[in-house]
Amino acid sequence: MDLAWWQIVLGIIVGLFLLMILVIIHELGHAWAAVRNGVKVEEFGLGFPPRAKILGKYKGTLITLNWLLPLGGFCQMKGESDDAKEKGSYGAASFWGKTKILFAGVLMNLIAAMIIFTILAWIGLPKIFPNQFALVGDNDGQHGTVEIAGVVEGSPAEKAGLKKGDLITSVANTEVEFSTQVPDLTKSNAGEEISIEYKRDVELRTTSTVLNKDNTAQGYLGIQTQQKDFATIKATWSAPLVGVIDTFQFIGATFAGLGDMLGNLFGGLWGLMTGGGEAAQQRINIAGESVAGPVSILGVIFPNALAAGPVTLLWIMGVISLTLTVMNILPIPGLDGGRWYLTAGFKLFKKKLTKEREGLINGIGMMILYGLIIIITISDIWKMF
Repeated sequence: MDLAWWQIVLGIIVGLFLLMILVIIHELGHAWAAVRNGVKVEEFGLGFPPRAKILGKYKGTLITLNWLLPLGGFCQMKGESDDAKEKGSYGAASFWGKTKILFAGVLMNLIAAMIIFTILAWIGLPKIFPNQFALVGDNDGQHGTVEIAGVVEGSPAEKAGLKKGDLITSVANTEVEFSTQVPDLTKSNAGEEISIEYKRDVELRTTSTVLNKDNTAQGYLGIQTQQKDFATIKATWSAPLVGVIDTFQFIGATFAGLGDMLGNLFGGLWGLMTGGGEAAQQRINIAGESVAGPVSILGVIFPNALAAGPVTLLWIMGVISLTLTVMNILPIPGLDGGRWYLTAGFKLFKKKLTKEREGLINGIGMMILYGLIIIITISDIWKMF
């Protein structure tokens, strides 16, 4: 949708505020676990330095307001390097204590996502894939509607009598709620005669056609589809169960999407080095299109979500909370998961993890991460022109 400049600005402001909330929730998890495991939290900051104001103290922890407020917050513990041995330092905590401290932020983002998706399950949780969990007896959600946006002349679809504006309800005796289902169903039935159920105006009709089967267009039907109405799940008493189970389904989908993205990226790079040509470049392009950086998230996704309404905005917030959960589980140096794997690895091989070595490894990891963010940001900007 085309947005006015003030909608974009407002969307960016709202997006920064929601991101700040999610980061502060994450850091509160670290602070709570640190105190529970005997580690002193020296400062809990809202935003990042330079410091603007000291808000007070709570059980010996300095609470501060910092000028870079939109960037979230931080939890500064005493002796954060693994080899610190002073009493009350992070380094002096047991391995199990460090594990709880590092992953408490992950747990907080996971719980936040569960709460958000539970609220959405009461008011209308977007259904993003066919097998998304919902109890049949407690689901009053909206059915997804797939519309034909165009029919190719001379195609099997045209021969079957399908027209632009028809609403597809089933393909090959399989109910259709998502536009992405159609190419999957036609490809899996390539060369077969299939039935297609559709609505024209208010009349439900059925037709059949034989799908093309050749090397270039397996299962070719000859239509372009678009999502007219999105499917939702709307529960009552089962909403908390839906919220929790769907959260883990979304995490699984996130890992699957991450795996596909990395497979396309590295497969494409290898293809370029081995003469893969256009096919290799295509895989790299697919990988790039599946990643959104700061510009897309703040300048495109949040403004459009805000314009779409509170449900979409809450949904995006839940998805980002899940993304923070997943990112901080992965062994990325500098992030929570990376710090834990580093500590666990040195402990397993009975090697001393010095402050200098830890700083070097985490520093290199963060440099690579920032480099990727810069590349993705440039890609986001490039897509806008």
